[in-house]
Amino acid sequence: MALAKEKSVLVIVDVQGKLARIMSNSDALIGQLGVLIEGAKLLDMPIIWLEQLPDKLGPTVESLAEKLLPEQPIAKSAFSGYGEAAFRERLKKEGRTQVILAGIETHVCVYQTAQDLLENDYKVTVVADAVSSRSEENKQIGLQMMTQRGAKLSCVEAVLFELQQKAEGEAFRGLIKLIK
Repeated sequence: MALAKEKSVLVIVDVQGKLARIMSNSDALIGQLGVLIEGAKLLDMPIIWLEQLPDKLGPTVESLAEKLLPEQPIAKSAFSGYGEAAFRERLKKEGRTQVILAGIETHVCVYQTAQDLLENDYKVTVVADAVSSRSEENKQIGLQMMTQRGAKLSCVEAVLFELQQKAEGEAFRGLIKLIK
């Protein structure tokens, strides 16, 4: 099933503090997440923002937190976002069946969130160039585990253009500027 902006929600997982800076290719990761967040906003898609134990791991990377405003993060202690009642409530309130996942770490929090979403009948697309782990090997293992359970893999540009569907309109012009 193709992604549809009316059915999709973007979920940003735990891109926080020092941990975000020690991810494999962290600068590229943060750049891609920024494009994805701005693209979702251009397309008027809801964004749910998660933080793992923010009192211990710190806040979301400042450049991304600024892009995510006026949304506020949902704090969690479970590795899976789905383990947090506030996340489940927000997801239900949005009424979307397609979840686009990005963030860190691919093999832990992103994976467990994807697994729980899939088990609860959500369609999950993992944005492979907007997730990371401390090692590239763990990222690849995490991506493989998610696809084995039924998640779809994509990349920032493919997701945004799939959601846009047509090469026309203000949102399309905005996406072209973001990607270049």
